[in-house]
Amino acid sequence: MTGQASEVGATTRMTTIDGKYGVLRELSHHGNVTLSEVRAAEGVTRQVAWFEISTPADRQAFHAYRSVLRALNPAGLTDIVARPGAYYAVWQTVGGIPLEGMLAQPKKRQETLDNIRTLAARLAEHGYALMDADIVIEGDEPRVAYLRALQLPRTPEDIAARNVAVLSALKDGKVRRKRQPGAWLAFIPGLLFLGGAGYLGAQAAQIYLNPPVREVAGVGGQEARAAARKLTEAGFRVAYTEGQVGNQGVGTIIRQDPAAGTNLPIGRLVTLTVNNPPSIEVPKLEEQNLEQAKNILKDRSMVLGKVLKVDGTLTNTPEGRIVSQLPEAGSPAQRGQPIQVMVSTGISGKVTFLPNLTGLTVEQARDYARAAGLVITRVSEQPSDKPPGSVLEQTPAQFVQVDVGSPVTLSVAVARYSAPSREAGSLPLPPPPPVPTPPPEPEVPSGPLPLPQDPSPLPLPLPQEQIPAPQEPPDTTVPTRVPTPDEVPATPPGTAPDTTSPDTNSAAAPDTTAPPSRTVSFQYTFPADLPAGTYNVVVSDASGERQILQPTDASQLAGRNANSSQPLQVTGEAVFIVRRDGADYDTVDPN
Repeated sequence: MTGQASEVGATTRMTTIDGKYGVLRELSHHGNVTLSEVRAAEGVTRQVAWFEISTPADRQAFHAYRSVLRALNPAGLTDIVARPGAYYAVWQTVGGIPLEGMLAQPKKRQETLDNIRTLAARLAEHGYALMDADIVIEGDEPRVAYLRALQLPRTPEDIAARNVAVLSALKDGKVRRKRQPGAWLAFIPGLLFLGGAGYLGAQAAQIYLNPPVREVAGVGGQEARAAARKLTEAGFRVAYTEGQVGNQGVGTIIRQDPAAGTNLPIGRLVTLTVNNPPSIEVPKLEEQNLEQAKNILKDRSMVLGKVLKVDGTLTNTPEGRIVSQLPEAGSPAQRGQPIQVMVSTGISGKVTFLPNLTGLTVEQARDYARAAGLVITRVSEQPSDKPPGSVLEQTPAQFVQVDVGSPVTLSVAVARYSAPSREAGSLPLPPPPPVPTPPPEPEVPSGPLPLPQDPSPLPLPLPQEQIPAPQEPPDTTVPTRVPTPDEVPATPPGTAPDTTSPDTNSAAAPDTTAPPSRTVSFQYTFPADLPAGTYNVVVSDASGERQILQPTDASQLAGRNANSSQPLQVTGEAVFIVRRDGADYDTVDPN
């Protein structure tokens, strides 16, 4: 409760609520609610229930209380205000007999009792009991003069138990039934029955056989209650069904059956379809800029409402960022509902500094920058032996004083290049070691042996027992030297001996396991609700990683399509990696 003090008489001091209600005295204080008697600008006396809001839970409870007041529309409520720093409800005096005084009367009217039971049912629907409200009786109608806010909602069992005392008192004493006017003339229909029976019977038969026909009025777009009243006054019966469309208000008629303009006998049924779309959750917009907030709301079929400019000094919110929103994040809302936001105009007249961020993660550094009133606008990567994702350098440097709202750039560590670990595929197995067969006997290769290139020195003759029996005619060319089995090169099983010339064998065989080269293209659509940060894209293949998209802020990428302007040359298996603030955010297979 804020305001300035002024003298009233000799001893009473008055404070002002919201600059327009002068406090005369404090009536009660319960929880975070203070009820005071005030004097309005026009000189009338009112009661103001002031709510001290210090936590999000308090603010949520107040908005729930305001929703109940709007649904019940109490006779004593004149105004309810909800804005940052001012949450209160204004009540006026309602004339009538208090409910306790009516219950103490020895005789009660039946209509009054029925209306009290109806009011109790309405209060119970919103989690309130009769004793939570100050009720006065005016005529036969109970009216709510004041409704106390609850810290916690009541359970149906608790409400029923609290209402028992009041509802049971309604049964005490005598109940005066409503007298039918003209009851003493009840004998007249009997006297007239014989004379008018024939006429009435004829008229009834005429109406039954030929009921009057009327045109069904068009009620599309009207509020459901008003549309039903219009049709029932025309003599039709009305039934409701629910549907949903996105371009009409909640609770309005979106279609009717039969259609407007149809001639229909009186008493027939007209079915009205009421627009009642399911509620959706309000997203969090705080710390976003207006463009990001519009994209987030567009994904939820909502729109940005009134934008208020506020000073961001107290909340350390940089210029252009959202400080608060209404309704709050997580609250239920309807499609198309506007969301009001407060945007910071910046932090005026303050300088700040950053501590040493070296070794912290990007998220930890972002928290320090936000607390200092600064904004990280760029995150670059630098190969290092430090832990990946840790901060290596910062601008501005540590403890250098800068204006609040200034940009901050970070350099974070990434792992130095190492060949990616992937399956090497099928490799040839080494040949099995030769198994000697006893007795060991030399074997002559089936094909011709290569001739030595240098004829000197001549080979020594082999022992006679190691020379195999000749298998060819005497005129067949026999090499001057037969190698031993240990000198014959081993070959993989199932392959024939190499019979090529020495020059061919001496050439190096091509590497058949080298990964092939190919061209690929990159295509990726960034989501509309892209988290804040700096994004870049690299391609990783058998030859390493290389960057194809420079670091870019999320606000420039959200909802946009990125693709390579020309094919990219890769080696072996390749994958595109989308990184956010140096950490992997998504992977994309090449096309």
